[in-house]
Amino acid sequence: MSWLRNIRVVVDFGTTYSGFTYCHVENSKDIRTNDKWPGEVNLKTNTVLQYDSNFRNVVAWGNAALSKRPNQRIRNETRPVELFKLYLGKLKQDLRPRLPVELGSDGYKKAITDYLRELGVRIKEMVEKWEGVDFTENVLFVLTVPAEYSEIDQDIMRKCAHKANLIKDKDSPRLQFTTEPEAAAIYCMESKLKEYDLLKAGTTFMIVDCGGGTVDLTTRKLNGIEPLQLGEVTERIGDFCGSTFIDRLFVEFLREKLGTSAIDLLIENHYGQLQYMVQEFCRRVKEPFTGDNVLFRYDLDIEENAPVLLQYVSKEVREIMEEEEWLIEITYHDVKYWFDHTIDRIINMIHIQLSNSINNGETCSAMFLVGGFSESKYLQKRIKQEFQKENEENKFKIIPPNQPIAAIVRGAAMYGLSLKNSSNAHRMDKLKRSVIRSRTLKFTYGIKILGKWKSHLHPLSRRVFDDRIHLFEPFVKRGVEVEVDKEFPKSGYKPLNSSQKALKFELYKTTKHNATYHDEDGMELVGTLRILLPNGFNHSITFGFSFGQMEITAFAQNEANGQNFHTKFDVNEP
Repeated sequence: MSWLRNIRVVVDFGTTYSGFTYCHVENSKDIRTNDKWPGEVNLKTNTVLQYDSNFRNVVAWGNAALSKRPNQRIRNETRPVELFKLYLGKLKQDLRPRLPVELGSDGYKKAITDYLRELGVRIKEMVEKWEGVDFTENVLFVLTVPAEYSEIDQDIMRKCAHKANLIKDKDSPRLQFTTEPEAAAIYCMESKLKEYDLLKAGTTFMIVDCGGGTVDLTTRKLNGIEPLQLGEVTERIGDFCGSTFIDRLFVEFLREKLGTSAIDLLIENHYGQLQYMVQEFCRRVKEPFTGDNVLFRYDLDIEENAPVLLQYVSKEVREIMEEEEWLIEITYHDVKYWFDHTIDRIINMIHIQLSNSINNGETCSAMFLVGGFSESKYLQKRIKQEFQKENEENKFKIIPPNQPIAAIVRGAAMYGLSLKNSSNAHRMDKLKRSVIRSRTLKFTYGIKILGKWKSHLHPLSRRVFDDRIHLFEPFVKRGVEVEVDKEFPKSGYKPLNSSQKALKFELYKTTKHNATYHDEDGMELVGTLRILLPNGFNHSITFGFSFGQMEITAFAQNEANGQNFHTKFDVNEP
């Protein structure tokens, strides 16, 4: 496989900002982060798209798609599309952004695909500067995703990357995933632990990845030095409490001042002006806020920043705003409340992660703050204040890297460089991960089986026919630390009769440690493995699966001769 010998490209596709890092395996120390984008020089560009009037073709993307200062006259322009990544994950429907109806029912998938396509053009320009590089053959992509993403979310990303022409085939091994906190852990392990005299086997440290949409936490243990290997000591956790939710509270504040109807009309007809107000809020208020100046005040000029609002507000609001000369005062207490509402949730997750580590017999030596939101001085201040006691008693270090945004992409590049061919018997194209040694499962995994109905255990209503019943058969349980790519097989599965043409294995997951039925509350169908059987087949089959980064590989094998079945694992997408 020639592509395993050449280029690694890490795509950091974020809720608000995106970027990429690339390197050649023959010069792995030269990891380059792209800093040149249309119209700007920066490590990342905005995750924003501007479409034509039919919302079919992209006319601008990144920083170039942001709305600039509005003119005093009302302009007829298409609505910029942003925050579409929040449609992945389990964010509640009412908290997801409203996308233009012209994009269709799956508009977020179109936006993801279109953005990745534009990003891919820029990536191709950079990597093909190396002589002899074939973009379709010599590039291995590593896509960073939040730890909370499910197999379904990841499969959607694969489909979008395929449609965006990043990979030839949807299931191509040229696209690999790593979670954002895991990538940051690799970066901190290789570049920061030594700096703080923590590069020794047994060191346990936490990554707090604060992004625009999600905040993810993972606690890792350095299992080996030569080679460097990481294990996971407890379940990783995450939540939707990134920096964009401060922006959301700012917009809710505007609703209170100007009326819900006025803001809804602004979003529907002149979204660019709302976007511009949020940009100004971030630049003038959110980014510089430290929490130190209690006299802080910012006057938002509606006539200057969103003049179209003047025609949308009610008569009562108009009278009030005219008295205030269309200025809305934002005070220190307003901003502090918006920050604290979000940061309190982050601090609570850190407490849970520390407690879980202690319960597993591990003492955390350091906490690394990474991701764009971790640059906030107020966030750093709140975390240091909250965990000062641990810092004093246990010499617990709280460390924001010099470039917290770059920590994830650089760590993912290091991860990509560690990928090697595997001699796995079931899939020769599978990759061996030499840095991430293990992870702790957040779910119990198992399959739906046709078991034996027992009157003293099962209700009569669940009996399917004769003495048969559908049951959940667990393979591996939540909280177990598993080695990456370790297989979990079970044998003895047979067709009901020799005339059966196929077998179907349905893989489920649940947060429960123990479950009896496949359709209990909290059960989620991960995917289905369909096996075509030869005529007259009446042997036993071994079914199993293994865990990669966030992808699950399923397999089936004829127990009589060891032959692998021609199978396809279909991820369940609702």
